[in-house]
Amino acid sequence: MPGPQNRAPRRPLSVRGPRPAARIGDNSRLRIAVGRILLIGALLIAGVKLVQVQGIQAEELSAQAQKQRTTRQNIPAERGSILDRNGNQLAFSIEVRALYILPQRARKTWDDARAKDPEKYPLSYEDHSREVARFISSTLGPEVNGEKTDEESVYQQLVKDISYEVLVSEAEPEKAAKIVAKYPAEIGSEYRSKRIYPNGDLASNIIGAANWRQDEKPPTTQGILGLENAQDNVLAGRMGRRVVDTMSGDDTLVIPNTERELVKPAPGKSLELTIDIDTQYAVQRMVTDYAAKSGAKNASAVVLDSRTGEIVAMANDKTYDPTEFGKASEDQKRNGAVSSLFEPGSVNKIVTAAAAVEYGLFKPDDVLSVPGSIKVADRIIRDAWNHPTVPMSFTGVFAKSSNVGTLLAAQEVGKERYAEMLQKFGLGKRTQSGVPAEEAGVVPPLGQWSGSTFGNLPIGQGLSMTLLQMTGMYQAIANDGLRIPPRLVRAEIGEEGARSEKQRPEGVRVVSPETAKTVRDMFRSVTQSDPRDPNQSGTGRQAALPGYQIAGKTGTAQQIDQTCKCYSQSQYWITFAGILPADNPRYVVGIMLDAPSGTPFSTSAAPLFHDIATFLTQRFQIPLSTEQTPYVQLQK
Repeated sequence: MPGPQNRAPRRPLSVRGPRPAARIGDNSRLRIAVGRILLIGALLIAGVKLVQVQGIQAEELSAQAQKQRTTRQNIPAERGSILDRNGNQLAFSIEVRALYILPQRARKTWDDARAKDPEKYPLSYEDHSREVARFISSTLGPEVNGEKTDEESVYQQLVKDISYEVLVSEAEPEKAAKIVAKYPAEIGSEYRSKRIYPNGDLASNIIGAANWRQDEKPPTTQGILGLENAQDNVLAGRMGRRVVDTMSGDDTLVIPNTERELVKPAPGKSLELTIDIDTQYAVQRMVTDYAAKSGAKNASAVVLDSRTGEIVAMANDKTYDPTEFGKASEDQKRNGAVSSLFEPGSVNKIVTAAAAVEYGLFKPDDVLSVPGSIKVADRIIRDAWNHPTVPMSFTGVFAKSSNVGTLLAAQEVGKERYAEMLQKFGLGKRTQSGVPAEEAGVVPPLGQWSGSTFGNLPIGQGLSMTLLQMTGMYQAIANDGLRIPPRLVRAEIGEEGARSEKQRPEGVRVVSPETAKTVRDMFRSVTQSDPRDPNQSGTGRQAALPGYQIAGKTGTAQQIDQTCKCYSQSQYWITFAGILPADNPRYVVGIMLDAPSGTPFSTSAAPLFHDIATFLTQRFQIPLSTEQTPYVQLQK
């Protein structure tokens, strides 16, 4: 009988074995299926919404979008100031605010709010506007810079049936903020800038004018005349950017209090000028008074620092108020000191004197036999007074302003060397001073000279220059023969007072220091006075200043008579250029009078030089000359 076998015990029929493992990928397929269902649902919802927007609500939404949209705008930068050499303000900007309302929108917003909640908004729009007008008037006062802001005037603006209305253009920012904070849903505030000229018409021919231009895109302060225009890029700075909500598709109608700044504007640089405000004021007043006393059509004066060529003052008798430049005539707006060309007359004789000394042709005490007239080509040139042939010292030729003696010396210099000297003195081209609207003047090229040209140029006829150029000629002699081109802008001043000095122009050697001193000494005799013998007096004795050596030169040049196209016998340019003091030069003054007539002051600008020089000695505490001007025998 076989023995027992080793078999595994049987499992009860009611107990299941382990489940087979799940197949990979079953859950992923489930998730994908669910995602598809959701996506299809979302697309169905979006489709329904799209149909609703483009079909059912299209007209309504389009109207809303048309009423309001986002617009990017530029933000004007703060404009730089214009300062004198000592930091005194000649022009600067202040921030103001224009308060405005969108009356039609304000009325609709108020009426809609009142319809929804009459208890919260019990007043009609008219009654509410009366409250707003009362608050604005009490905050601003009845008038702001000529604009009416009394309660009734403001109310009438608030209830107009128009889309946009400016309530006031130049409100103080603090007061404007108070009003906007009180009525933010109705009143909007817009940045504006106002240009201030604290000294009125002082130096207005130089500074020019700038004002807020609302018609520009974007609105900004823009230079219109003078330096304000010529240096607009420096003064204006760099605009910023902002986002605003605008109404009715018009980018100019900004919904109140919707501005969001993106990029801050960079303020403009300030300009520091070489002008001294006190000297400018005094010279401008004296020029204006002297023009009236002399009967001149126009008058100008320039004061240069003899060592640096800097323009300390530049004045014209006609000026204007920069805040009302639109009322000024073209003659008032012109800067005659750089834009009016004239023939300088005998002031130009310094070219002959400098050339003759530089080339060793004459010494101050050399004696010339000077006849009463001289023939040059087909012209006869005479002296201003009748005289036979007389012996004059070379110094006396210029002190007495002898045309004949000057031409005798010029002939010794020669045409080529004389033409070269005119160029060295800077004539016939702009000085590059930085003064706007500067003219170049006219000097005929040597190759175009006629036979009589060399009879005109040495006595200051047949060429033209500006007053600034004429004054610059004497600056060269005052500065030991080194001409420094004049300049007006001294420095640019950026943010936080960062000062950038403008590079000084390089000097031009005209004559040697020895020649310059000799000519200065010679031209002192122009102001010499001898009551015992008129033949020993200079033509500019009225320019003399007690205690100071003065070197200078008078000038009288015939103007062109337009009827005959010939030199007039009654209309003249009267000029004077002087160096103060001659023994230690500090300042050079140039003066031009246009056609003075009918008064005792019509024949000379020397008295005006005397007055200006007197002021300069006091203003800048110029020490007295160590010696009085030595007496020189002018005519033997």
